[in-house]
Amino acid sequence: MFDRFSEKLEGALQVLKGHGRITEINVAETMKEIRRALLDADVNFKTAKDFANVVKEKALGQKVLTSLQPGQLLVKIVKDELAALMGGKAQGLDLTKKPAVVLMAGLQGSGKTTFSAKLAAHLKKTQSKKILLVACDVYRPAARDQLEVLGYQIGVEVFNQPQESDPLAIAKAALSHAKEQGHQVVIVDTAGRLAVDEVLMEEISSIHKAVTPSETLFVVDSMTGQDAVNTAKIFHDRLNFDGVILTKLDGDARGGAALSIKSVVDKPIKFIGTGEKLDALDIFYPDRMAERILGMGDVVSLVERAQQAFDVEEAKKIQQKVAKKTLGFDDFLSQIKQVQKMGSMKDLVGMIPGANKISPDDIDEDAFKGVEAIIQSMTPKERSQPKLLNHSRKKRIASGSGMKIEDVNRLIKQFEQMQKMMKMVQRGGAGKFMQMMKGI
Repeated sequence: MFDRFSEKLEGALQVLKGHGRITEINVAETMKEIRRALLDADVNFKTAKDFANVVKEKALGQKVLTSLQPGQLLVKIVKDELAALMGGKAQGLDLTKKPAVVLMAGLQGSGKTTFSAKLAAHLKKTQSKKILLVACDVYRPAARDQLEVLGYQIGVEVFNQPQESDPLAIAKAALSHAKEQGHQVVIVDTAGRLAVDEVLMEEISSIHKAVTPSETLFVVDSMTGQDAVNTAKIFHDRLNFDGVILTKLDGDARGGAALSIKSVVDKPIKFIGTGEKLDALDIFYPDRMAERILGMGDVVSLVERAQQAFDVEEAKKIQQKVAKKTLGFDDFLSQIKQVQKMGSMKDLVGMIPGANKISPDDIDEDAFKGVEAIIQSMTPKERSQPKLLNHSRKKRIASGSGMKIEDVNRLIKQFEQMQKMMKMVQRGGAGKFMQMMKGI
């Protein structure tokens, strides 16, 4: 995400990084390049111009020119202003009302139905909420069936009246049902509509008045860029929504919608969709996103994901096996599964400081598949006793997994290195561990 914009912004700041001499002239030149980078990212012209002017003003007003590290100070100013441009601080949902109603609105194809399910899964997992999904999209073929399937996958009840064609009637009936059954959150999935479609706009306005939502969220496909921002303004004028949801951000190389929308409608981005899976949803942190754009990574989010995927009981078992020297390939596989739970590899790499230099094309999302195939081609005895793996067994495993014997040998070597590292960590040998890491 933001790959193109990040690259151009870094290029604009390159001349000012380090300890070199900085003048008002090259600061002005850099601001011009930053403005160009923003416009190339499909950011609103006024937003781009105002951003560059604010950064320039702050840079000249904070004695950047006389600072010992002027380039670094300027980068910090850019980071802070990028965060402010995208909303400043993360803002959650107001779910105090019982039941709290969350109304989804947006264009056709923006991903409202999928996001409704993602949000339900998120609230169920993180806040243990009893949730009701409401199928109010009566126009798109199989829309209600889609929500039923998604609800089943995440274990959340879906309120659906297949014979009812009036979305307003469905929404009212769902609210009554939620109150009777003690649901804490009601997520209403509405039909996608065009801003110019007066009939459908009037319909969602009626639903909005009838259910009095705690949160009205505008769902927008981030890849539509500035067009999405313009549409958001029209929707906002009609519904006065509370926040924005950006979907498909993992496929957005420019970032125009994320960078512009707050300044145009003055509403925060609350969540972002970062993939197709139902757990591919993140709270939007403007400061963290600004750091990622500038290649600083996002260590905090990386740690949070690791904590969510981390199985305490499994970790204890592995610790015991390391102590007893009984660690096997099944344990190696379980560690891979935990990494996979953290999200896509491209997204994870983007959170590592300095990893923005790695091209997304160089990151193989299927890198673990070969490893899994090799381990699954082993017998249970071979997995638990890796020392049994002689040449003939390796040859059989390579053939069974569709891999080369060199791949099998590489995996065994990686496994042995992991064993050594874990032993060092367990013994408290941090110094030795660091030396080993330097040598890899």
